[in-house]
Amino acid sequence: MKRQLTRDIILTGIFASLTAVGAFIKIPMWPVPISLQFMMTAFAGLLLGSGRGAISQLVYLMIGLIGVPVFTEGGGPGYIFRPSFGFLIGLIPAAYVIGKLSRMRSDIVGYLFACFAGLAVLYLIGVPYMYMAVRVFLNTEITVNKAIYSGMIVFLPGDILKTVICSVISQQVQRRAGKLTGQ
Repeated sequence: MKRQLTRDIILTGIFASLTAVGAFIKIPMWPVPISLQFMMTAFAGLLLGSGRGAISQLVYLMIGLIGVPVFTEGGGPGYIFRPSFGFLIGLIPAAYVIGKLSRMRSDIVGYLFACFAGLAVLYLIGVPYMYMAVRVFLNTEITVNKAIYSGMIVFLPGDILKTVICSVISQQVQRRAGKLTGQ
C-alpha cells in the first residue's frame, strides 16, 4: 500500500513536470500560444489512467496558480484573467476522459479515440473561456467565429499530429514497460 502511494506520488509529479516542460516548447500566437501541454496531458491520461492523470494536471495547475512560472507565459493567480486559462482548466477533465476511454479499448484505435475525445473536452472548455476572457477581461471585441478559429481551428492540424504521435508512443511504452497505472 505504502509502495503504491509512493509510486503514485512520484508518477503524478513526473507528469505534472512534463506538462510544465510542454508549456515551454511553444510557438507564440494570439490569444493562445501553441505548446505541447495537451500532448503531455494525453500521455498522463493514457499512461497513468483517469484518476492519476487528472490529478497530475491539477497539481500542474495549482503549482502555476501559486506563482511558479510553469505556464506558457509565467504563473500566478492573475493567470485566471488570461484567455488561455480555460485551456489550462480543461487539461484536468481532458486527462480524465483520455484515461477512462483508453481503458475501454487499449489498442491504437482506442488510444486515438480517447485522445480525440479528450481534445474535444479541452476545446469545449477552453474556447468559450477564451471568448469570455477576451471580451470581459481584455475588453476586446471578438466574434464567436473568430474565437473558434483562433482557439481551435488553428490548432487542429498540430493537435491531430500530436495525438497520433502520443498514441503510438504510449502504445509502445505500454507494451515494453507494462502499465504504469498498476491496473
